[in-house]
Amino acid sequence: MYPLLTVNLDHMRKNIRTVRGLCAAHGISVTAVTKVFRGDPRIAGVLAEEGMTMLGDSRVANLARMREVPAEKWLIRPPMLTEIPDLVRFGDASLNSEMCVVRAISEECLRQGRTHRVILMADLGDIREGYIDYDELIEAAGETDRLPGVELYGIGVNLTCFSFIQYDTEKLTLLADLRRRTEEAVGHPLQIVSGGNSAAVDLMLRGGIPEGVNNLRLGESVLFGKERAHYQYLPDTYADVFTLECEIVELKEKPSLPWGTVGVDSYGKKPEFTDRGEHRMKAVCALGKQDFDAETTVPCDPGIIMLGASSDHLMLDVTDSEHSYKVGDTVKLQLGYFSTMRAFTSEYVTKQYTGAAD
Repeated sequence: MYPLLTVNLDHMRKNIRTVRGLCAAHGISVTAVTKVFRGDPRIAGVLAEEGMTMLGDSRVANLARMREVPAEKWLIRPPMLTEIPDLVRFGDASLNSEMCVVRAISEECLRQGRTHRVILMADLGDIREGYIDYDELIEAAGETDRLPGVELYGIGVNLTCFSFIQYDTEKLTLLADLRRRTEEAVGHPLQIVSGGNSAAVDLMLRGGIPEGVNNLRLGESVLFGKERAHYQYLPDTYADVFTLECEIVELKEKPSLPWGTVGVDSYGKKPEFTDRGEHRMKAVCALGKQDFDAETTVPCDPGIIMLGASSDHLMLDVTDSEHSYKVGDTVKLQLGYFSTMRAFTSEYVTKQYTGAAD
């Protein structure tokens, strides 16, 4: 049964409502990003029930898992040529930056008798996906608009995920201007101008998203109640939607410092340790990096110090806890975004849900 990931659906609903309301007040539609939970249909269904009419994921396999969820489904990573038949079958829209891929989508749509919506991406400085030559983007929009089987849905941008270039009004004003130029080129309005991810929420709340940008692709803020520019929790949201319990398999008094010659870890880095004395109560738990991310995880017990993890062991210092732990007890952890993603990906982690009804 352990490790055990618990999803609090009631708290999730509250976060969804809060963030959707904030975005609506600023004229922003939301594409809820589902990759952190691998497109789990039960969670995706909650998003749809709470008014999220567009869902986005970076893997076609997850779009297929959500096939019965009543929402428009976007692939939010540029498609692989080899997955286009499944993309057209399970996805309604996709983010694109290569015309050879858009042409292949068009051909597959004709084969399947379907229509697929295309959003063309502009690179505004993060040097990840997107056109850096904006004239080329305009030309691509014109060709997309003429292709059979596909619909030019809009344009978009992504920042902060690779080079961590931050969102600002100047960059999104450039995106809004690209909207104007694209609309002039194709002769009709674009439905979607997608201005980014949860790192753009703070800018939105400060009134910094310009007119013409009308969509954000949000995962962390919707599910965790957190904006990513300053990593602050939004008012009226819950931070405990995803928690993970792990079992203690060893509990012994040990020194805080190791002894012997310290080498480097798997990443070539030499670990560092804090001297807290010779007599510390250490717990070893049956949980490791294969199942969670220690850097984005916090123990729910404030008296526990997280010391670190190997691939399948988690080391904790429980000396200062008010609770008296023993072998076989469990420790509850509050998960952040990347830790939740890893827990959902691990087949060794059991998943359970609480508070499904509304």
